Amino acid sequence: MDCNKVGKLIFGLRKEKGMTQKQLAEAINISDKAISKWERGLGCPDVSLLQELSEVLGVNIEKILLGNLEPNDTDGGNMRRIKFYVCPNCENMLTATGEAQVSCCGRKLVPLIPKPADDIHKIAVEEVEDDFYVTFRHEMSKKHYLSFMAYVFGDRVLLIKLYPEQSGEVRFPKMYGKKIYFYCSQHGLWVSE
Repeated sequence: MDCNKVGKLIFGLRKEKGMTQKQLAEAINISDKAISKWERGLGCPDVSLLQELSEVLGVNIEKILLGNLEPNDTDGGNMRRIKFYVCPNCENMLTATGEAQVSCCGRKLVPLIPKPADDIHKIAVEEVEDDFYVTFRHEMSKKHYLSFMAYVFGDRVLLIKLYPEQSGEVRFPKMYGKKIYFYCSQHGLWVSE
């Protein structure tokens, strides 16, 4: 751990939050002299303080230890680069349109790699009134089901959460897009053009 880098990061984050050294110190129950020492690079926070420091400053512990917050390249929210993440513990689903460090339940998540729809994991799409009516014959039991379906087009994504024992149909407003992604609880992410 480079105490100079960590100190500069803490200083910058504290200023960003509009806090004085005394306010930060009070928030994590230490002296303002300790904050001053860290910010001058004369020492680093004790490991026991990292969780509280992370919460007060709104930054991951890992970034505090590294002493930097490198920003991602601006991607402009390009939906063609959308990535889906699913937590293996709680099945929380998250998305990002660029590089991201995503975690849930204390685990780092990696983006899912979509596979082209196959005979078991396929959907049928037909136009009904002003919607795309999507049907599927996938099992929808509590142990094996489709968890979500996402229609990605232009500058947006429409996401529908699915549940076990739900019928095999959804509707999306008719907007011409490129892909429908769907996630199987046992076999991962699939995509249909």
